[in-house]
Amino acid sequence: MHKAKKSLGQNFLKSQAALRAIISAANISKEDIILEIGPGKGALTQKIIPLSLRVIAVEKDESLVANLREKFSDALTAGKLELLSGDILDFDPETLRVYDPSVYKIVANIPYYLTGAIIRMFLESTYQPQQMVLIVQKEVAERIVSRDGKESILSISVKAYGEPRYIEKVPKKYFSPEPKVDSAIISIEHISKKHFKNIEELAFFEVVHAGFAHKRKTLKNNLEMAGFDPVIIEKVLQENAISPKERPENIQIATWFRLCEQLHHSDEEK
Repeated sequence: MHKAKKSLGQNFLKSQAALRAIISAANISKEDIILEIGPGKGALTQKIIPLSLRVIAVEKDESLVANLREKFSDALTAGKLELLSGDILDFDPETLRVYDPSVYKIVANIPYYLTGAIIRMFLESTYQPQQMVLIVQKEVAERIVSRDGKESILSISVKAYGEPRYIEKVPKKYFSPEPKVDSAIISIEHISKKHFKNIEELAFFEVVHAGFAHKRKTLKNNLEMAGFDPVIIEKVLQENAISPKERPENIQIATWFRLCEQLHHSDEEK
């Protein structure tokens, strides 16, 4: 029996219903390359292999890698599974280009502590996945999809590249060992960089981070404190029908892009 390692955030999914929900959300086809992060004991891997063209599984725990090699020896021999030993944060998405023209999707139950880093890494990559279906902490999933109607740096950062969708709650009792909080399945779909044709990613996130810098302050005050010209800010807010008293959490993704384009365009004209 493998003892879960707390340092690696290991919580193994044991619910067949949750596994079916992940598979359904990913809508896997025989042409899909699937990148699985942290396959663990292989419960999800086992279901993905027959549905996809190929599974690339990245596992950091050496003892689990050995178990997976034994469990999936036939799939490895047949070329249906590629098992990589290492840290996903050291993985280069560019290596997946070798499988073109097939698209790749990420389907995984990821450690809570790596959620932000993994999402950011693949959304910002020059070779993005078509879709990401992940099990994450329930509270984080709700923030990503703005279930309370309020945006955050996290939700805007995800929506800048794709369309997040809340699939369903995964109760903590469905894991072994049982974590302290519930999880949820989210799907980030239609991933692309289409919004960054007229604005650089760095410039966009500079404005977003400035806008959210102080939670209790208005968008206008935050932008002014970040050094943007007050006259230009006033003009841009008027053009976008945004009240000077509006808070950043009430600004939708499309408006953030317009704000960013106009603020940086005005700066360039000065």
